[in-house]
Amino acid sequence: MRLALVLVLLLTAALLAASFAWAEPLAPNELGRVLILEYHKIDYPEERWTRTPENFRRDLETLYARGYRLVGLNDLLDGRIALPAGTTPVVLTFDDSSPGQFRYLERDGALEIDPKSAVGILEAFARERPDFGRAATFYVLPGASPPNRLFNQPAHEGHKLRWLASRGYEIGNHTLWHANLGKYPEATVRAQLARAQQWIRRHVPDYRPRTLALPHGVYPKEVRWALEGSVNGETYRHDAIVMVAGGAAPSPFARRFDPVRLPRVQAVERELRDWLEHFARRPDDRFVSDGDPAVVTVPAGQRDRLRADLPKGLRVVER
Repeated sequence: MRLALVLVLLLTAALLAASFAWAEPLAPNELGRVLILEYHKIDYPEERWTRTPENFRRDLETLYARGYRLVGLNDLLDGRIALPAGTTPVVLTFDDSSPGQFRYLERDGALEIDPKSAVGILEAFARERPDFGRAATFYVLPGASPPNRLFNQPAHEGHKLRWLASRGYEIGNHTLWHANLGKYPEATVRAQLARAQQWIRRHVPDYRPRTLALPHGVYPKEVRWALEGSVNGETYRHDAIVMVAGGAAPSPFARRFDPVRLPRVQAVERELRDWLEHFARRPDDRFVSDGDPAVVTVPAGQRDRLRADLPKGLRVVER
């Protein structure tokens, strides 16, 4: 019995040590990989494509405690990683504009953001821990059937999109009504993307969605159809295409970084836990900021892993 108790205590100590390994100061490595997390419904019950509000809040707390800080996807694309030294960027994305992502409640004749919606939880967390940041990309469906048409509150859809843009959140293209782009000819693919952008611009004039999330993760027959085009005077141009899966993304400074095929991690319990545990075990595989957005710090002898077309003004330092 005593031996069993000792073994249990040793195992518990080992697990605690592993769980707090992330608290050790991490050496800068801006060639490490980045999590682009993919959420869908924020609702009940917890299912394959649904995260409960409580679990989403727990995800944010876990990320924060483990040294992750929010960056916008557009900033990642541009190589603008302005984070404190020793922290790691993480990108949040939300697909399908379902109601639990952004909901208004009416109380005493005034509108307020539902504290159990994704936006409500993000805003509250930003107030409590401002150093975590405020950033996320919402891939909306302007022409979908309810409940996925622009968060399912028709009277407020324009106000929501304008509010998101004004608060620094990003709005991305997800086609007009979640069309499987691999099934359609060029004209239909282009119409889906141009009309989706047109709807967004009705509410937020001059806004350009810079990124596209592929419905079902399916590319059109020709990738160039998705990257840029024009339909009836509406011109679209996407700087990046995010996939539906694929794991952690390469550093935006790495040669392997391909903005046309950016992988994401589906933010379900097991997959998110597995990736966080992977980076806890392999901190050398994790992007760690050097604290200086004008400098790209890489491990000694790994300059050859850098992109040849780094953003202008960046200086490379080996450690």
